[in-house]
Amino acid sequence: MLDIPCVIFAGGKSSRMGEDKSLLRFGGFDTLAEFQLSRLSKIFKTVYISCKDKSKFDFKASFIEDIKTDSVFAPTAGFVAIYEKLPQDSFFALSVDSPFVSKNEINKIIEADSLHVDATIAKTISGIQPMFGIYHRSLEHKFIDMLKEDNHKLRFLLKSSNTNFVEFHDEKPFLNLNHPHEYQEALKLL
Repeated sequence: MLDIPCVIFAGGKSSRMGEDKSLLRFGGFDTLAEFQLSRLSKIFKTVYISCKDKSKFDFKASFIEDIKTDSVFAPTAGFVAIYEKLPQDSFFALSVDSPFVSKNEINKIIEADSLHVDATIAKTISGIQPMFGIYHRSLEHKFIDMLKEDNHKLRFLLKSSNTNFVEFHDEKPFLNLNHPHEYQEALKLL
């Protein structure tokens, strides 16, 4: 079991899906969020769910509710809340809509991480994957500033920080469930 805390980000708007992705049925569970919690709890000692409002979930978990902000669906508010809640100097971030990343991909990020970087993030042929990797406390003040400035561009933050990008050649584990057809494809892949 990995000591670094894992945070599942489940507070997005899901506008392209047309309904809350975190609440979609998946893998024998009532919700995608519960599926992710179950499988990641077998890899990490502690797993949290970052969300806008924990009352939308009807299962037990350790929730971190986002900082209240006018930017209703910005992940930045989640990052600020996580830094406030967790005492650790780093955490593993994963989007709720990436159900196929495995322990192999997670271990590759952990092995590549260093205390001398601000973040260690996956990168595929299609680009960087800001919601799959390790964020260090050294970025806390940048996230606070971003939230104040209503700036939520994670890619810009990562490119302008000391980020270790880890190359992955297989895109399949990083399949995101953004649209209904991707959800249907994911159900077939299970």
